[in-house]
Amino acid sequence: MTDRIYIRPIGFVPGPQSEHGNAIRLAGGMVYASRFAVVLRRDGDIAERWLAAPDTIAEVLAALPDDVGAEAEAQWANLTLAHPPLELGARTVRLDQPQVMGILNVTPDSFSDGGAHDSPDAAREHAATMVEVGASIIDVGGESTRPGAKSVWEGDEIERVVPAIEAAAAMGAAVSIDTRKAAVMEAALDAGAVLVNDVSGLTHDPRSAEVIASRGCPVVLMHAPGTGQDLHEGGEYANVVFDVFDELHCRRNEALEAGIDASRILLDPGIGFGKSLADNLALINALPLFHALGHPLMLGASRKRMIGALSNEAEADARLGGSVALAVKGMDAGVQLHRVHDVPETVQARNVWRGLRDAALTDFSDLPD
Repeated sequence: MTDRIYIRPIGFVPGPQSEHGNAIRLAGGMVYASRFAVVLRRDGDIAERWLAAPDTIAEVLAALPDDVGAEAEAQWANLTLAHPPLELGARTVRLDQPQVMGILNVTPDSFSDGGAHDSPDAAREHAATMVEVGASIIDVGGESTRPGAKSVWEGDEIERVVPAIEAAAAMGAAVSIDTRKAAVMEAALDAGAVLVNDVSGLTHDPRSAEVIASRGCPVVLMHAPGTGQDLHEGGEYANVVFDVFDELHCRRNEALEAGIDASRILLDPGIGFGKSLADNLALINALPLFHALGHPLMLGASRKRMIGALSNEAEADARLGGSVALAVKGMDAGVQLHRVHDVPETVQARNVWRGLRDAALTDFSDLPD
C-alpha cells in the first residue's frame, strides 16, 4: 500500500487583511491563499480529503498517517517559502512577482514561428525588441519539440543557437538555452547563456545533470512523459495533476542526487507535452499545488494547441488572446516565470495585474482594528 499526500491551495483572496490575517503569501509572491485541500492518495486513488485554513492546518496535518506526515509538513513549509532572486550573470531576476521570458526560436520548423528568426540579423533584432519591452530572460531554442518533429543533430543545433546567444548576451540580456542535449548546453553556456531549460527534465541525455551540476547554473526541469526521441509518447495518467506532481518530485530528487543545488532548480508542468486538452486544463487549474514542491515555477502555454482547440482551431499566430489569458491565469496561481512568444502584450498584462494586486493591499484599510 502506497500513500501520497498533496496540499493544494483552493481559496484565494486579494490580500491577507480580507481574511483578518488568516491567509498565506503563496511562495513569497503577490498571491494570497486562505483555503487548502489536503488530499491523501492511496495506491493511485484518492482516499480522503480534508479542508483547512492557515489557523487549522496544524490540526489536519497532525491527524495524517505517519508515513505522510513529514512530507505534508514539508509541503506546507514550501507553500510559504519565499524564493531568492535568480542571479543570471549580470542580471538579477526577482521571483517575488511574475517575470516574462521571451521565446527566440532559431529553427526552420517551430510550430509557431518557424523560420522567422533563424538568420543572425533577425534573431538579434527580435531579441533586442523583447528586451526593450520588458522580457527578463531570452530563451533561445534550436530544435523544435512539437509533436512529430525530428530530432536535430547536436552539431546543427549548436550552429543555430550560438550566434543568437552571443548576440543576445552582448546586449546585456539574461539568456536561457532551450535544449535537452548536454553538448548543446555546454556550448550555449560557453557562449553566454546563464540558464538551461530542459524539456526532458534531464532525462534525455545522461550527461546533462553532470553539466548542470558542474556549471552551477539554474535549470528548468519540465515534465514530458516521453523518455526517448518523442517527448509526447506515453501520456497516460491515472490523475494527471497528481501524476505530474509526483514525476516532477522524482526528477527534482534525481537532480539533487546529481549534485544540483536546490536553489538552482525551477519546475515546469509541461503544458502540451503528451497531454490532452482535458489534461492541460486540469494542470493549469491546479498550478498553485506545484508550489508545494518548493521551487519557482515556469509556465509555457503560449500559442499552444489547446488554445486552438478552444478557439475554432485558430492557427498558432492567431492565439494571442488565449496566450495572454493563460499567462494571467498563471499569475493568479503565483507562477514566477512565463515563457511567451508575445512579450509586449504579456508584459502589459503583467503590469496591469501587478497594479491590481498592489491596490488590493489597501482595499480594506478602513476596517477597524
